[in-house]
Amino acid sequence: MIKAERVKHRGKNQIKLVFGFDNEIKAAVKSLEGAAWSKTHNAWLVPEGEQVIESLKVLFPAMGWVGESDKPKKLEDIKVIADKNNLKDRNKIKVEVIGKKILLKMPKNQADIVFVRTLKYSRWISDNYFWEISNYPGNIDLIKDHFKERIDELIIHKTTNFKTANKTIELNANDLLVIKTKTGRLKIIFKFNHEFMNFLKRYPYHSWDSENKWWTIPYSEKYLEEIKQFSEEKGYKLVIEEEPKGEQGLKRISELDVANYRKCPEEMRLKLQEIRYSERTIKVYCSAFEEFINYHYRYEVNKIDEQKVIEFLRYLVMERKVSTSYQNQSINAIKFYYEKVLGGQRKFYFIDRPKKEKTLPTVLNEEEVKRLFATVKNIKHKCILMLAYSAGLRLGEIVRLRMVDIDRERMQIRVEQSKGKKDRYAKLAVKFLKVYDEYLAEYQPKEYLFEGATGGEYSPSSIQNIIKAVSQKAGIEKRVTMHTLRHTFATHSLENGVDLRYIQSMLGHESSRTTEIYTHITTKGFDQIKSPLDNLDI
Repeated sequence: MIKAERVKHRGKNQIKLVFGFDNEIKAAVKSLEGAAWSKTHNAWLVPEGEQVIESLKVLFPAMGWVGESDKPKKLEDIKVIADKNNLKDRNKIKVEVIGKKILLKMPKNQADIVFVRTLKYSRWISDNYFWEISNYPGNIDLIKDHFKERIDELIIHKTTNFKTANKTIELNANDLLVIKTKTGRLKIIFKFNHEFMNFLKRYPYHSWDSENKWWTIPYSEKYLEEIKQFSEEKGYKLVIEEEPKGEQGLKRISELDVANYRKCPEEMRLKLQEIRYSERTIKVYCSAFEEFINYHYRYEVNKIDEQKVIEFLRYLVMERKVSTSYQNQSINAIKFYYEKVLGGQRKFYFIDRPKKEKTLPTVLNEEEVKRLFATVKNIKHKCILMLAYSAGLRLGEIVRLRMVDIDRERMQIRVEQSKGKKDRYAKLAVKFLKVYDEYLAEYQPKEYLFEGATGGEYSPSSIQNIIKAVSQKAGIEKRVTMHTLRHTFATHSLENGVDLRYIQSMLGHESSRTTEIYTHITTKGFDQIKSPLDNLDI
């Protein structure tokens, strides 16, 4: 027994479904798009719409409408109507496809029942006398092949509703929905199609989400353009959406939040220096550990137990909403103090970490690089940006460069004690030297290549602010950082025919797999590759 009533809930038109405790009815209701339990109404609610109402009629043919003129007078009448309808239709074979489900009504036949049970995710709905089968790829074709001309009625609903973060989209059979996620991937929803599936599998880090029934690939302008072209060629109607940015988490605990704010223990800083960690790593570890001990400000640092550590890590994920990398840095900092400084045993903190989605780095095209350099007027700023792009240097490597590291004779730049405590040589570009000479004449640095106003190393944050301002002024819509220039250097070098092993060496990558990501960004020369099949005389 199930009753439906139109209600207003949180300013939206909803359909209220009332029924007694029944797991099968509950499962059927939950399968409806947008179904949710309401504590206010003490019932299940589904968004009102033609598609939902049609689905309800199919799932619950005996359903009564509260407030409708033609509703039965008593609940007993509903059961009578249901029985009559079911008896009348019991000798017919009806197939109806609604979104992710296939509903099959058929007369009782042992051979047919055995066949249906071989289909993936099939189950018998006893209250309404039909089989519910997942619209798994190929299931509908198997049903057609088995029953053939015995099928009295075949209905395929061509539209399905898909709920995005800010609206519900009605998708037709030939619609292709592409959503750019806030994590830097493309979420792709479409009606099952082998050709398009194989097309998506060409992309690196492609993934099929079996629970939500969608594909994802890393976002790039090139990939999106190729999907547009594919949809045009195959007659798909392309719908592109963008996820809104996620809600901001709590701010970090500061000295204003805690009365007796504690600094990172000095013995931890000394131990990090003793093991020769880089200044940047020391700063990150000390900062992360400082946040941890002030979260548990009521406890002595050396007496914070494992349960308190897990509690803090959950706070970072659930309330602070920090990135995966920051979460891992915090774990490493905590482990370093209790294992290295206090000499405790190694521990593993069991907590569900968010899966880091694989994305492709942002890369500028040649026109954007030209606009970037043309926009910057300050010769020092121009020199910094040109050096980053021409040699593929990291920001930390640029600020640590000294005058003696520039070798004009060999046209090389010596990079000392970079990431992983390794030295390497980078390429010194000929065109860079002209700008470099202008910079030397005007600023006359003494020790470091780029010095602050009072001498010493130039501030990394100042350089990041420079490139942010310049890229905006140049009209570049991409999010550009100093590391973007490093990625751009590697990609453009590969496109210009530089061997991947040389690029790996110039970038200072320990593993070639790290460098191989750039092969997924560029497609230059791809159209010139000849398939071995084309060489066969067939």
